[in-house]
Amino acid sequence: MPVVDAWMQHPTLRHSNHEMFDSLRRWTGQGLLEEALPIKATLATMAAADVEIGLSAAWYGPQGPLITNDEVAEFVAQSDGRLRGVAGVDLTRPVQAVRELRRAVQELGFVALRIVPWLWQLPPTDRLYYPLYAACVDLGIPFCTQVGHTGPLRPSETGRPIPYIDQVALDFPELTIICGHIGYPWTTEMIAVADKHANVYIDTSAYAAHRYPRELVDYLRGRGRRKVLFGTNYPMITPAQALEHLDDLGLDDETLELFLHGNARRIFDL
Repeated sequence: MPVVDAWMQHPTLRHSNHEMFDSLRRWTGQGLLEEALPIKATLATMAAADVEIGLSAAWYGPQGPLITNDEVAEFVAQSDGRLRGVAGVDLTRPVQAVRELRRAVQELGFVALRIVPWLWQLPPTDRLYYPLYAACVDLGIPFCTQVGHTGPLRPSETGRPIPYIDQVALDFPELTIICGHIGYPWTTEMIAVADKHANVYIDTSAYAAHRYPRELVDYLRGRGRRKVLFGTNYPMITPAQALEHLDDLGLDDETLELFLHGNARRIFDL
């Protein structure tokens, strides 16, 4: 069955070798990269797990970009249609950030915006986000963000679904919000927020299938089948690793199709 990866990135050396990912390298056993990862390596890893489309994101942080929008655009151009761009922006420069988001969508063809709150140590309710939410609605694109604890060596508070995602969804009911990384250890909160708001979704990035919390599996099997998207957080986890124990979840064919690609195609308008 074809797969869409809702959360991945083709890394630069600035991104993959950053000190804040020391904890992830310790968990995964991955070392520092000595040279930039070629795009063909990412495409081969995707093909090995039948990933047809990967939503490859830029990374912008307080100390500067780790993966720029223009770098992502170049990766997309080299991918033979396998990658779609997800924009990043400098959150602390709101006017320039909105202009850059519009450029990424209207000129580069990007399909979403992603901001990782722990990177800025600012929760999604901070006023600096709000012009970008309005721009996302105006551009007709989803806002992607991280929920749950922080694997990298940064504080986790910004990843709480309640009150942060709940409040943003109340303030911007037209905004589509995709919450990556499941929300653990606040998974039940994340499910409650997704149930409450029509335009709030969950993606499973950063977790292999055998590590999905039980409450998320139950949600995916039932009322949440149109609310959960597959993601990897590649290159930290490869698609093959993330999908290895998928059959153990006991998903029916309709749920499997929605989870692996149907929901993402609909929500990102792929």
